[in-house]
Amino acid sequence: MRRVSMAKIAFIGLGNMGGGMAANLAKAGHEVLAFDLSEEAMAKARDKGCTPASDAASAVKGAEAVVTMLPAGKHVAAVYAESVIPHADKSAILIDCSTIDVATARDVEAKAAEAGLTMVDAPVSGGIAAADAGTLTFMVGGSEDGFGRAQPILDKMGKAVIHAGGPGAGQAAKICNNMLLGATMVATCEAFALAEKLGLDLQTFYDISSKASGQSWSMTSYCPVPGVGPETPADRDYEGGFAAALMLKDLKLAMEAADNNEAYTPMGAHAEELYSRFVDRGGAGKDFSAIIKMLDDSWKAPGENGEA
Repeated sequence: MRRVSMAKIAFIGLGNMGGGMAANLAKAGHEVLAFDLSEEAMAKARDKGCTPASDAASAVKGAEAVVTMLPAGKHVAAVYAESVIPHADKSAILIDCSTIDVATARDVEAKAAEAGLTMVDAPVSGGIAAADAGTLTFMVGGSEDGFGRAQPILDKMGKAVIHAGGPGAGQAAKICNNMLLGATMVATCEAFALAEKLGLDLQTFYDISSKASGQSWSMTSYCPVPGVGPETPADRDYEGGFAAALMLKDLKLAMEAADNNEAYTPMGAHAEELYSRFVDRGGAGKDFSAIIKMLDDSWKAPGENGEA
């Protein structure tokens, strides 16, 4: 593999997360051949310094690294089977940053290995803002060699790159982390809703709880109440950030993993049920912290009472 500082990288999947990630690789000096089914996403990538590819296979050919950021396991399996594994150079490092089920991640990595290719799963934490800013956290599953080869590339898109273990370990870490995040956000929202009903000033409650035993990331870094704590999506009418539909996806992956491994996760299951209800009531596109509006009974679904 040539020097990573000027590597030729194929990037497949230029959505809300992938677009910013690919742009940061181009900004770092890499030659990025980008592909997405969306022409709009391709145009944005071109404006950010990437070179549009006609299809995924043509992006992969001759690339020293292949990075994918796709919606679900079925998409990852199909893209790797049809476009990546048959066309990638044997010297390329394959990096899947999608959030998918552990079983599919391990299966795709095994198929890549059978073809003589090195692959890692490297799902991310941080959301759209961190993807744009290059401050994501990567949880990487795969061999020591694969991790070592992927790390210099991931470093250009994140603030932390952590080797979680063997194939699929990155996905395992991601779904466990996001199950914890979903449950703590629900609990944080419940606490604010109760505090308000008890007559507490919410800024005062934040000042107390953020320095007491109730402190959590959901409280102090991502407060679900507008005007309280640091700026968060709550201050933008819960737009941007991490969509409730994506949180529900991750919780479903966690519950699937729990069922398959006979793990008892009642808090995770309840968080999944609540986010499912919120998404069903029109909250899919809102930030996941907007669930506070369902819990305090102030949620108006799109189209209700003239709400847009």
